[in-house]
Amino acid sequence: MSFFKRFGEFGLILQLLLGIAAGVAVGLTANTGVMEVVVSLKYVLGQFIFYTVPLVIIAFIAPAIVRLGRNASSMLFTGVGFAYLSAVGAASMAAIAGYVFIPHLSIATKVDALHELPEVLFKLNIPPVMSVMTALITALVFGLATVWTKAETFEHIFNDFERIMMQVVSRIIIPILPFFIATTFAGLAYEGTLTKQLPVFLKVVLIVILGHLIWLTVLYTIAGLISKRNPLEVLRHYSPAYLTAVGTMSSAATLPVSLECAARSKVLSKSVVEFMVPLGATVHLCGSVLTETFFAMTISMMLYGTLPSVGTMCLFIALFGIFAIGAPGVPGGTVMASLGIVVGVLQFDPAGVALLLAIFALQDSFGTACNVTGDGALALMLEGIFNKDKKMH
Repeated sequence: MSFFKRFGEFGLILQLLLGIAAGVAVGLTANTGVMEVVVSLKYVLGQFIFYTVPLVIIAFIAPAIVRLGRNASSMLFTGVGFAYLSAVGAASMAAIAGYVFIPHLSIATKVDALHELPEVLFKLNIPPVMSVMTALITALVFGLATVWTKAETFEHIFNDFERIMMQVVSRIIIPILPFFIATTFAGLAYEGTLTKQLPVFLKVVLIVILGHLIWLTVLYTIAGLISKRNPLEVLRHYSPAYLTAVGTMSSAATLPVSLECAARSKVLSKSVVEFMVPLGATVHLCGSVLTETFFAMTISMMLYGTLPSVGTMCLFIALFGIFAIGAPGVPGGTVMASLGIVVGVLQFDPAGVALLLAIFALQDSFGTACNVTGDGALALMLEGIFNKDKKMH
């Protein structure tokens, strides 16, 4: 693992690529005996990952609510509100596109597989301490109640629990993800599903990137209308931040460049830039949300033969906006934070989760670039609301 740390943010991506390659190689060449071991390993790893999901939800969401409450201000809540609406809007657009385009992508469903996977030989059942929806409600209730009562002891407990679960994610979950994904891709390759779906995934990635560009256009248009200022005066400075985000795959790593780009704009004040750009790097994940929503619908069609219902997607999107705001800034944090609703609302099994994790992570550089560039639009919105009459530098 120390070898991969040399590559920084690319380390996880490299591990996932190697995991996928190894899994495909095993799946294409393995006999039934080998696949029995593979599916058993996948079962055990999946059990552990799913065990941690409710804990991660509480650890990430509750402290985020407490921090927002402790630092209450009109600009903060407006910024977070815009970030939530942006995420929900991007996901809604992705869902509509999913219903329109996915049925026409010629997706071969699981019933077309060439081979049946063998039965699991060894089952180690590790049930979660609570369901994912129970965990979400628990996080919301305790987070809000801690703010209302100003319970400093619970605030410290939540902060410590967040640090503990971040270590679990970074030291346990992230390192075993490549193996979990390798076993999943081995199963897909063994069944014959993977070779049929590769052209579909290439089309999906292109659709998602086009979706990012459309959503950025929507955000900057709205920002221009709210602020009554030229949004291109912000957007034209953001190309270095966009390219940096594509290269680093991290909003946090891109933050210094983002601040520099936004500061060059003549229609943004220093106070708004220094407030909204760092806040946006933490809570504004419109590109990642758009990507995961469309991918989840594609995988649902591919593995389960049907798209989620409109009601299911509405609930998923409404909750996803909350999860995105509370997601931590660690590699894999966004996906781990959303895993609860992927399982609880969309009813994904371990195979679906592993496929979503892999495909999402491998192209998330473009989602991150969309997130970062969108922060400039949110800053312009705040500028129009809080600095309506001030002249810019």
